[in-house]
Amino acid sequence: MAEQEKNRISVEIFGHSYKIVGSESTGHMRLVASIVDDKMREMHVHNPSLDSSKIAVLTAVNTVHELLKLKEQVEKLEEEVKKLKG
Repeated sequence: MAEQEKNRISVEIFGHSYKIVGSESTGHMRLVASIVDDKMREMHVHNPSLDSSKIAVLTAVNTVHELLKLKEQVEKLEEEVKKLKG
């Protein structure tokens, strides 16, 4: 099977430029970068004294927390669907 074509784009996150390579559409990658930028800027508003590395780590921690909560919700919904199917 041929390797999936990679898309390459440049994005700006929290004032820094990054080159992103991935198999997703460039629109998807730009959306991800935009969300990360927004979350870092929001974290900076609440913690203006932190440097960008600490803001990045806190943003990652909060994002993983949100991911785990969403996974829990999906598991609960899957259980409900199983119960309804009987």
